[in-house]
Amino acid sequence: MALPGLRGAEHLGFTVPDLEEAHRFLVDTIGCEYVYSLPGMRHDDSEWMRDHLNVDPRAAIKEIRFYRCGHGPNFEVFEYSVAPDQRPQPRNSDLGGHHIAFYVDDLDAAVGRLRELGIRVLGEPTASGNASAGQRWVYFLSPWGMQFELVSYPGGKAYEQDAAVRLWHPAQPGE
Repeated sequence: MALPGLRGAEHLGFTVPDLEEAHRFLVDTIGCEYVYSLPGMRHDDSEWMRDHLNVDPRAAIKEIRFYRCGHGPNFEVFEYSVAPDQRPQPRNSDLGGHHIAFYVDDLDAAVGRLRELGIRVLGEPTASGNASAGQRWVYFLSPWGMQFELVSYPGGKAYEQDAAVRLWHPAQPGE
């Protein structure tokens, strides 16, 4: 049975090593909008952090910031000041590996801008095939090594020709 009342993804949360660096990257490089902050938290006298967040009970959150990036879900960005069992950034092939993809209207212009800013772009834009035909994509890394992706499919994806469910994509030129 599905979740009653499910409407979609509300936010994505991730941890960064330096919240100021992440702020500059998300706002100045990507173009997200800063929304608000929450104060840090720690619970040295209980198991609250383990019970509620599945982290070491002595882990301490320095601050939490929220960002909005276009039409996608919000980002909830954490910086921990104490995390005794903190692990390095996972790769896509690691369990829990992940990436965040941004839709752009002009993939080549966006890649050019990332390169101008000194952001590490992984390879060249790649054209998808099969059900994703019509899409081009490329991965890039944040300054702290987190994986992001740019995607563009201005004419839609091949599977949308017959599918009842469609991914979001921008209006066609002239609409």
